[in-house]
Amino acid sequence: MPCYHQARAVHIIQQLKNCKDFIFSISTHANLFKFGLLNDTITTNHLLNSYLRFRRIQYAHHLFDEMHEPNVVSWTSLMSGYVNMGRPQSALWLYTKMSESEVSPNGFTLATVINSCSILADLKTGKMVHAHVQILGLQGNLVVCSSLVDMYGKCNDVDGARMVFDSMSCRNVVSWTAMIAGYAQNGKGYEALEVFREFSSYMMERPNHFMLASVINACASLGRLVSGKVTHGAVIRGGYELNDVVASALVDMYAKCGSFLYSEKVFRRIRNPSVIPYTSMIVGAAKYGLGKLSLNLFEEMTDRKVMPNDVTFVGILHACSHSGLVDEGLRLLNSMHEKHGVMPDVRHYTCVVDMLSRVGRLDEAYKLAKSIRVNPNEGALLWGTLLSSSRLHGRVDMAVEASKWLIEYNQQVAGAYVTLSNTYTLAGEWENAHSLRTEMELVGVHKEPGCSWIEIKDSIYVFYAGDLSCERGDEVISLLRELERRMMERGCVGGSTGLVFVDVEQEVKEKIVGLHSERLALAFGLISIPKGVTIRVMKNLRICSDCHEAFKLISKIVERDFVVRDVNRFHHFKDGSCTCKDFW
Repeated sequence: MPCYHQARAVHIIQQLKNCKDFIFSISTHANLFKFGLLNDTITTNHLLNSYLRFRRIQYAHHLFDEMHEPNVVSWTSLMSGYVNMGRPQSALWLYTKMSESEVSPNGFTLATVINSCSILADLKTGKMVHAHVQILGLQGNLVVCSSLVDMYGKCNDVDGARMVFDSMSCRNVVSWTAMIAGYAQNGKGYEALEVFREFSSYMMERPNHFMLASVINACASLGRLVSGKVTHGAVIRGGYELNDVVASALVDMYAKCGSFLYSEKVFRRIRNPSVIPYTSMIVGAAKYGLGKLSLNLFEEMTDRKVMPNDVTFVGILHACSHSGLVDEGLRLLNSMHEKHGVMPDVRHYTCVVDMLSRVGRLDEAYKLAKSIRVNPNEGALLWGTLLSSSRLHGRVDMAVEASKWLIEYNQQVAGAYVTLSNTYTLAGEWENAHSLRTEMELVGVHKEPGCSWIEIKDSIYVFYAGDLSCERGDEVISLLRELERRMMERGCVGGSTGLVFVDVEQEVKEKIVGLHSERLALAFGLISIPKGVTIRVMKNLRICSDCHEAFKLISKIVERDFVVRDVNRFHHFKDGSCTCKDFW
């Protein structure tokens, strides 16, 4: 290139770096053509990146097609542009075209392509790119390996993520964050917290807000309030308390750990909450049966011109369902598309089916469920909801149809059998109940065992229904017997409406109910946690009606507060009543 052309190119490159006007980029494109500089790859790459900064992907791709010798920077820049425009599939297509050229990808190219696979959750292509990484000898590249850990995690292959993570001789906060997030997003909260402990012990770097948000989410899924509070301290020390993602995670964590007041405190510290913390708060209130509060938050949100999204509407409809606010819920459903531009989907209609079922409007709920076209995964929640309500209201006909749907599509099979058995039993159809139990044994279906856990000083104590080998077992049983005696003095007699019993003697029923996992956990909490501190119990199944009644009475007898998080919602027992108002 002649010296005067070289000087002109340097000048143009400097102008493109400082360019803040798309029109200037177009005029520069014309000048490059005029002065014959389009053949200079370096100068043209700067123009390409200028178009990408202005999100003009079509102009960038057209320029790329005009280039005589695009280099690895040209290919990588355009791929990255497509990813930033939300078109990762186009980036993958470009990568296949690049493999047909004479240009070899570098670490940044592969990291961009792997990121595309992460967004698409395309594990097959991701594994193919991983093979390219090894062929090109880039398995020691920190950026590439961190991207691979993230990709495997987002594709639900945490073992693959861990394999890459363990192979890394050098890690930074990004790679640690990717591993923690991979575990947290795949329901492996304990592993996420363990990796965070390793990071805190071995690394000199401070955690970033992405890592802290993932750790908080792990605490939320496990109901680990103490660990969540410790992580909140790290958030404050790092100055991330007002970060939208972190604040939303904190709101969600405190709500899921039974400390809704803390959720409100965190939320109210956010200066201008976006849709994410508002949605977290609405969902949290819904889980506590605070439907009116959810509605007030939704109204506050829309008044502040914050646009609700599809998840917000799932939360607000769930709130209406769990608080019996049917008219409000139906009004919101009808306003979704017309007023807010959000198209209702299966999740929203499932909330409405639940809402109608809970107030006894089962025929309307059934009609709506039948009208919705669903795939097996989507239909599992819809028909599972209808099945539970059918049992609650003694509608055997509806329970049978809902169970058949779930069993036919291999969804929630154990739950379907158990709930239908409950329905037959409550309706007095002993023969059908016996037949169903026999069928369960023949096909090898087993009811998920009841399990509850309680956190004390960052230690988790787990209890299983009927397991007397639990921690401080003798003391636990002794206290339960004493509580049972005091409840009977007050006229409380155990029932069996929440269990799967067929023609069992009343005395035996009461004994088995008394050994439900949540009662064992509660008794352990009563002898281990000092008075004045709220006892928080987590359970993997829905709390049965007998235990619910018992917990109300026990809260009055011992004059203490209990919070139980079951699979559906929270129950705050105090002075002989529950916040759910017996509506769950």
